[in-house]
Amino acid sequence: MRALRRSPTVVTLTVIVAVFACQQVAGLLGWRGLFALSNPLLVRPWTLLTSVYAHADVSHLVANALALAFAGLLVERLTTSARFHGFFAAVGSLAGVTQVAVVGFVGPLVPGMPASVTVLGASGAILGLFGYLLGANRLTELLVAGVELAPRLQLALGVALAAVITLLTANPGAALVAHFTGLLLGFLAGRAHLLAPGERSQERRPTAE
Repeated sequence: MRALRRSPTVVTLTVIVAVFACQQVAGLLGWRGLFALSNPLLVRPWTLLTSVYAHADVSHLVANALALAFAGLLVERLTTSARFHGFFAAVGSLAGVTQVAVVGFVGPLVPGMPASVTVLGASGAILGLFGYLLGANRLTELLVAGVELAPRLQLALGVALAAVITLLTANPGAALVAHFTGLLLGFLAGRAHLLAPGERSQERRPTAE
């Protein structure tokens, strides 16, 4: 039980449920948009964070909670609680901002496309966790072992991989730009082992003979 209470995945799930409960109260008071991220971003800066943990309805929350439980329990074994929470919040926020920014820029130029969008949900952050697992796992290390790729080529491969996975997992109403951004950021972080910086220092530490 103590291990569960200390689990950053369980803590994140608890926060998500608590935020959803606050959303229901806010909805009764007529403040439905209080937690959602939308343009202009600086009008409600707190939504950069709250939008990551807020959800549209129960089915949205349950689907993300199941995905978070799967990916989160694996990623948390590779890092600390502080780094897990920081990564989750940062990737989720960046994914949401990218979705809002891209739609805001492209929407007015494309007939039939909305000029603005409202974003909420943890899917961008969760896909960041999946991307991290994909980039940092041993199979990926074996596939790229001994193959020297230029940084630009590595980035291009990451972009292509994130795009393919995003399209394969797309569904109606999904924030595809946010999903793509979360996957790409997570994959790049995984390749850099960003959540396990101690790993590199241990490799460099001289061993006694």
